[in-house]
Amino acid sequence: MTADTRTAALRTALATRVVVADGAMGTMLQAQDPTLEDFQQLEGCNEILNVTRPDIVRSVHAEYFAVGVDCVETNTFGANSAALGEYDIPERVFELSEAGARIARQVADEYTESSGQERWVLGSMGPGTKLPTLGHIAYTTLRDGFQANAEGLIAGGADALLVETTQDLLQTKAALLGARRALEASGTELPLLCSLAFETTGTMLLGSEIGAALTALEPLGIDMIGLNCSTGPAEMSEHLRHLARHSRIPLLCMPNAGLPVLTKDGAHFPLGPEGLADAQETFVGEYGLSLVGGCCGTTPEHLRQVVERVRGLAPSE
Repeated sequence: MTADTRTAALRTALATRVVVADGAMGTMLQAQDPTLEDFQQLEGCNEILNVTRPDIVRSVHAEYFAVGVDCVETNTFGANSAALGEYDIPERVFELSEAGARIARQVADEYTESSGQERWVLGSMGPGTKLPTLGHIAYTTLRDGFQANAEGLIAGGADALLVETTQDLLQTKAALLGARRALEASGTELPLLCSLAFETTGTMLLGSEIGAALTALEPLGIDMIGLNCSTGPAEMSEHLRHLARHSRIPLLCMPNAGLPVLTKDGAHFPLGPEGLADAQETFVGEYGLSLVGGCCGTTPEHLRQVVERVRGLAPSE
């Protein structure tokens, strides 16, 4: 299947049924105990594993596809100039983005062939670690870094670009415009999705409310908007209600497995698979979501139950 045919099929799926994405990536990678050598001495830089341990990354994608999800996100959440700059490797943005997309593409194609069910790759563009509104980084530097991130994802075979977990509207805009430049430069027309992170305070990290975010971002030509990370589904309901009433574009939602509880062993996410499936089924019915998935703390079992619950449902008008 050609890239254009795959993209067209994804657009059709998003318009006609509920599409299910995967869950957490980082915890799944860490569970396989990569060594400091695997990280090239850059501990915690998961994107390096796209080059040093593609087998680990492949296995995570395969676990999600095996439970029936339609698409996986690339292991490129931190493949941007701000995050890789913290490891002193900002020049590797394109390389690690392309490698991450290529791994996911291979696994998706294998599952498409073996199951007869079309599988897709969402190119993950995380927020980085710098907030331009607070002057941490120049806007153009940020935008150009995101463009390299998107160019790598496109070259590696992503079917859509997902600007996710955004906390600062100026950073969000930099990512979206960087992605748009990459799409124009490559002559491709992939769907461009945008997912915001809202705090328990009810606003984004820098205080933006959902109405302001929608007003600022919808004119940028995005194909879909929604929420991910930061909180569990319960805290997202009001924001989704606003989007359902006012957004002219389809909606997505990928919550954490509840609000994290800090324990002596680190953060614990309390929401079980059934709870996530309940929430997503409700959200699809009430807010007409087109794309659902999970974020921190969610596992293949969480997504298996979501797939079971929303299979065959159509986004309501």
